[in-house]
Amino acid sequence: MTNDERKERPAIVTGATQPKQAGEVRDLRGWIERSVWTDRMLTRLAQSGPTTVWFGLWDKVRVPRNLQAAFQAVWRNRGAPGVDEQTVQEFDREAASELARLEEELRTQRYRRQPARRVWIEKMGTTEQRPLGIPAVRDRTVEAALRNVLEPIFEQDFAECSYGFRPGRGCREAVGQVEELLRRGYVWCVDADLKSYFDTIPHEGLMALVQARIVDGSVLTLVEQCLKAGVLEELKGWQPTERGTPQGAVISPMLANLYLNPLDHEMGRRGWAMVRYADDLVVLCQSGEEAEAVLSFLRAWTTGAGLTLHPTKTRIVNATEVGFDFLGWHFRGGKKWPRKKSLQKLQERLRPLTRRTHGQSLGEIIAQVNPILRGWHGYFGNSHWTGLRGPDGWLRRRLRALLRKREKRPGYGLSEADSRRWPNRWFAAQGLFSLEHGSCAYG
Repeated sequence: MTNDERKERPAIVTGATQPKQAGEVRDLRGWIERSVWTDRMLTRLAQSGPTTVWFGLWDKVRVPRNLQAAFQAVWRNRGAPGVDEQTVQEFDREAASELARLEEELRTQRYRRQPARRVWIEKMGTTEQRPLGIPAVRDRTVEAALRNVLEPIFEQDFAECSYGFRPGRGCREAVGQVEELLRRGYVWCVDADLKSYFDTIPHEGLMALVQARIVDGSVLTLVEQCLKAGVLEELKGWQPTERGTPQGAVISPMLANLYLNPLDHEMGRRGWAMVRYADDLVVLCQSGEEAEAVLSFLRAWTTGAGLTLHPTKTRIVNATEVGFDFLGWHFRGGKKWPRKKSLQKLQERLRPLTRRTHGQSLGEIIAQVNPILRGWHGYFGNSHWTGLRGPDGWLRRRLRALLRKREKRPGYGLSEADSRRWPNRWFAAQGLFSLEHGSCAYG
């Protein structure tokens, strides 16, 4: 065995069960970046336990094949430029030289992460704004290469109740689990909100969790660079990031999941049914007393972890009476439908396409709004029917107002005469997609 092979071997392997072969791991982990994870590494990954530590990973991060795969992921996601104002397209035009320069900087330990460009985006339905940190394209590429190496290792530890930003899991699975728990009588909900979670994660505690699995000094230094590079904001200049992992960074979702992973496992150990998607979590209970105990524990745990439960958004509700919102849905009385903010987002996307002064033909307008409606229906299609009839009616009223305007008649298309002249069936015949019926047909 060579020295390099010894370095790649996990230093400790405990609690391993019957070893899996590399072929089995590939079936289960088809998302793993194959430019990094060899058959030998996949077998070791399958054999690893919760106390396995990994070193000798630095060469895997900087290998040209991994950097190329990482940039391809960045290119697919597009995104805005960072502080250096270089766009994805500009990086792509010089990709060979840019990636070679990155590899050389990483190999010689001269790579230095630039601060992220901070912008503020509005939070739907509130007067608050949320900070977004946009790394430069080259830094996003390095982060993606780092994620390719680390994510499979941490995925081995993540709990079943965690659904956000994980391969093969997502909103649909999380919503399905909530529905199943409600059907089983877990109707008392602890609706918890972690205040500014991504911006308040303590670096010391987060790095301790990383170091529990990764002992490669160069990799740890790179993770710290990503956390502590700071942000650059127009008019305010450079500001340090002493806490948090900025939203917009490639590895932020993985690190955010890692910091809450101890909570996930502790909730499971106590027998409490939590469903978490990143920092959005609910705990479903069978009694009000259990819900009170859960909330008391969450307050203590978050305080100890340096986090804060939002004082007004965190609450206990009985889902048979009041209901709660989760991942775009409102759950109440054994049913679910799109929450108000989801409807507002849909209307915001449709409103500029359906102005009364829109100059395109009705057919062209329908061709633009239909993909939006189909995509929205793809997620909300199994809503209670009342949740889909409303936005259908709202859109047809706007189109009637547009048609009325073109006839140089005043008003907003709300009269019964307008409904008779352009009935629902008429819009269906023009090809308008109906959310209620899930097609361009009516009835």
